[in-house]
Amino acid sequence: MTDKIKNLCIRTTTGIAFVAILVGGILWNNVSFTLLFAAITGLSLWEFCQIVNRRTDVQVNTVICTVAGVYLFLAVSGFCSNLTPSGVFIPYLLSVVYLLVSELYLKSEHALNNWAYTMMSQMYVALPLATLNVLAFQPESTYSLGVAYSGLLPLSVFIFLWANDTGAYCFGSLLGRHKLFPRISPNKSWEGSIGGGITALAASQILACFEPGLSRWEWLGLSLVVVVFGTWGDLVESLLKRQLGIKDSGNILPGHGGMLDRFDSSLLAIPAAVIYIYTLTLL
Repeated sequence: MTDKIKNLCIRTTTGIAFVAILVGGILWNNVSFTLLFAAITGLSLWEFCQIVNRRTDVQVNTVICTVAGVYLFLAVSGFCSNLTPSGVFIPYLLSVVYLLVSELYLKSEHALNNWAYTMMSQMYVALPLATLNVLAFQPESTYSLGVAYSGLLPLSVFIFLWANDTGAYCFGSLLGRHKLFPRISPNKSWEGSIGGGITALAASQILACFEPGLSRWEWLGLSLVVVVFGTWGDLVESLLKRQLGIKDSGNILPGHGGMLDRFDSSLLAIPAAVIYIYTLTLL
C-alpha cells in the first residue's frame, strides 16, 4: 500500500507540474509558446528515435532527425507569425534529402527500414507538432495581412483531450462493458469513449464563453474532431509500442512515461484541428 501511495503522489505531482508548464507556456506569450514546443518537439523526436533504434534491423540518425524536426517547428512558427519568408523551409528540405541520400553510403542491410522510420519521425512527430503554430497565429482580420498570437485555440486541443481522458476514465470505470479496440488497447471501452466525448463537448461550451471568434456550434465541432482523432492517436501509439515490444515510450515524466505517451493523442488531433479550422474559413 505504501508503494501505491508513493506512486500516486509521484504521478499526481508530475501531472500537476506538466499541466502548469503546458498551460503557462501557451498562455504567457508567443515566445514562451515557441520555446516550450520546440523543446517538446526535440524531446519527442529524440525519444522516438531511441525506441525505434532498439530494433536490430533499424538505425536512424537520432541527432539529425531531432535537429531537423526542431528546425521545422521553428520555421513554421516564423512563417506563420510573418517573421520569415517561405525560404526558411529550404534548410529543412535539404536535411530530408540528406537523410535519404546518406543511406546510399552507409551500406546498411536494412536501408528501407531506416528510411521508413526516419520519415516517420518527421511525419508522425515533427510535422503534427509544427502545425500547432497554425492554430496559435491567426489573421488579425479577414482583410488584414497581419497575424496575432492567441494561446486559447492551441490550448483548447489539450483541454479537450484532457477532458476526454478524464470522462473516459470515469464513465469507463463505472459503465464500461463493451471493448473499443481489444486487439490494441484492451482497457478502452465504448462507454468510456462516449463519456469522454460528452465531457469534451461540455468543455467546449465553457471555452466558447472566452473566444467569440467561433460560435458555440463551431466549438462543438472542434471538440468532436479533437476527441475522435485524439482517440485514434492514442491507439496508433499503442500499436507502435506493441510492435516495438515496450510498455512506455520513455521515463522522462515520472509516473507518466515518456513524451510520446503524453502527446500521443495530440499527434493526430492537432492536424485534424487545423484542417477543421481551415474548413470553417472556406465555408
